[in-house]
Amino acid sequence: MNDFTHLDDNNQPKMVNVGDKNITNRKATARTEMYLGKEIISLFKEDELTTKKGPVFQTAIIAGIQAVKKTSELIPMCHPLIINGIDIDIEIVDRENIEILCSVEIDGKTGVEMEALTGASVAALTVYDMCKAISQKMVIKNTQLLKKTGGKSDINQ
Repeated sequence: MNDFTHLDDNNQPKMVNVGDKNITNRKATARTEMYLGKEIISLFKEDELTTKKGPVFQTAIIAGIQAVKKTSELIPMCHPLIINGIDIDIEIVDRENIEILCSVEIDGKTGVEMEALTGASVAALTVYDMCKAISQKMVIKNTQLLKKTGGKSDINQ
């Protein structure tokens, strides 16, 4: 027997059966850091930039929310979930960088780590897409799970 939950005894892929698990409140928060550079950050007025494609942060937040809801369609072994709430916050942290936080909450039998990571990642990809006409020197970096509660083990980084 292996230690990977998504492989059976014959090392074939499987989806974990969560049928016997208890429903608990589960939360996860992920962060993606992103380098935009001074050229792009200097164009922001009151923490917002509107390009020909629309308002950058608001559009990225909506894209991140959509991504959270579609995680099970993107990641093969993720269960479809009924989400209680999604919060995505994007902040300028200095003259070159932004931070995207995505928090997801459910009452369910499986965690929402992948949903939080997916939401933060797609929000960053959307910022990139909306700003690439200004500069293609952007870097999406350091996507990580910061916090998880409600399952077998809690994480708080």
